[in-house]
Amino acid sequence: MENETGYNESKITTEKAQQMLKSEGLEVTFEQAEEILYFLRKIANIAVLKYLNETK
Repeated sequence: MENETGYNESKITTEKAQQMLKSEGLEVTFEQAEEILYFLRKIANIAVLKYLNETK
């Protein structure tokens, strides 16, 4: 998923996200962690765009 979305330069890798979630008691597969990261990046991009549009 990361390569097709263009987010492969992320500072948080799928493996790191999986470890972070596990440390909080949430066991997820590699694919689930990948989808979670994709969703969070989309939400972050939307929030930034909304903020930038409001400041015009």
